[in-house]
Amino acid sequence: MKKIYDHLSYKLSKEITVKYTTSFAIGIRFLNEQLRDPIYAIYGFVRVADEIVDSFHGYNKEELLDDFEKDCYKSIDDGISTNPVLHAFQEVVRQYGIEKELITLFMRSMRMDLGKKVYTEQEYKDYILGSAEVVGLMCLRVFLNGDDKEYQRLKPSAMALGSAFQKINFLRDLKADVRDLGRVYFPNIDISTWNDEVKKKVEDDIQKDFDFGFEGIKQLPKESRFGVYLAYIYYTRLFKKVKKTPAHIILEERLRIPDPKKYALFFQSYVRHQVNIL
Repeated sequence: MKKIYDHLSYKLSKEITVKYTTSFAIGIRFLNEQLRDPIYAIYGFVRVADEIVDSFHGYNKEELLDDFEKDCYKSIDDGISTNPVLHAFQEVVRQYGIEKELITLFMRSMRMDLGKKVYTEQEYKDYILGSAEVVGLMCLRVFLNGDDKEYQRLKPSAMALGSAFQKINFLRDLKADVRDLGRVYFPNIDISTWNDEVKKKVEDDIQKDFDFGFEGIKQLPKESRFGVYLAYIYYTRLFKKVKKTPAHIILEERLRIPDPKKYALFFQSYVRHQVNIL
């Protein structure tokens, strides 16, 4: 029965999410039940594309990414795919009216990772748009369930929040990006002169995105608000840790929030949300 395949496709996307990110997986659990599978499907799609460019070493990444994108569009047109991750994703795209333009922008950013090592200001903005902001918009389509007026109103704040999350990831993963992959996403930065002053400029930019993004969280429907708020709380705590860490340490180790602290953080956030203190 196709229903079994549908169920297993979403289950695989959920397993991918849980395996790669405990933080987002916990946040998704606090969404309304009907929203969880669609968000898992979006994350599963994004994660597979990202893994192609970041970890499929020794294989033709460009060809794999081309095939993945081609199969994605075909699955959307056909309404089915033999690739379970794409099958779940295409159902969400079709059900919630996610624009193909968002997928195209996302794939463009993934393709930039195949060859780009140093980014100009415009390339940096383009990369952030495709790798993070449009993912936030895909999720917003699900959260608002077809309400295009609200989507247009909350679109800027959703993009800002996605941007903030991605830029914090860049800071957190600076060591791996620079030393393992040879990438420097931040524009106009010579990593040899990376210092606390340069780091502070990056952090100020992130704070602006965070502040604007938070205003949008408060206006989300209750079915999705708390789950997104949890992701925001996790990233603000990680951001505080990054800000307290000297620039040279950022280049030497990957910062993280230990799981016990994550759960304590989520419990505190739940209490605040229940008494409507955001």
